[in-house]
Amino acid sequence: MLSNIRPAIVMIALFTLLTGLIYPMAITGIAQALLRGQADGGMVRDASGQVIGAHLIAQGFAKPQYLHPRPSNAGTGYDASNSAGTNMGPLNPKLADRMAGDAAAIRKEAPGVAIPADAVTTSGSGLDPDISPAYAHLQAPRIAAARHASAADVNALIAAKTGGALLGFIGQPYVNVFELNRALDARFPVGHPAG
Repeated sequence: MLSNIRPAIVMIALFTLLTGLIYPMAITGIAQALLRGQADGGMVRDASGQVIGAHLIAQGFAKPQYLHPRPSNAGTGYDASNSAGTNMGPLNPKLADRMAGDAAAIRKEAPGVAIPADAVTTSGSGLDPDISPAYAHLQAPRIAAARHASAADVNALIAAKTGGALLGFIGQPYVNVFELNRALDARFPVGHPAG
């Protein structure tokens, strides 16, 4: 019997070592060498080296001078350690109430404007860092007023920061919320008239 068990134990140990240690370490090493920014989660640091955010993971911007991300169901909102979408189906009254409340808030801010789907729906992870250009442009008047800038200038910055479809046909145009908010801070500092 021992002669039958020994090969099984050796194979379990071998494959545990290979797939549980060697392969992950090799892939991590390759990712660190070739794609360091993505492998580290897209962390962005300021001039002193302090992490100020990430361009691959959504953060909750709520102040009026900032572009707001999609709604999030990750933990208490934008919690990367508890990434998840909602398990509520489209007929769930709680989901319908939340979406109606979000839509009402947007209508109050921008009456008579068509509301893009990503303004009231969450992503599968709850941490989508990008929004549609339509949702970004919908927020431009609020951002412009809070930053004492013209809506046309804010819309021009949004257009300049809009990314295209991969290879021209994969995916949709998008605006990275964190990157645009950094550009807004650089171009239109809060409390200073734009010049």
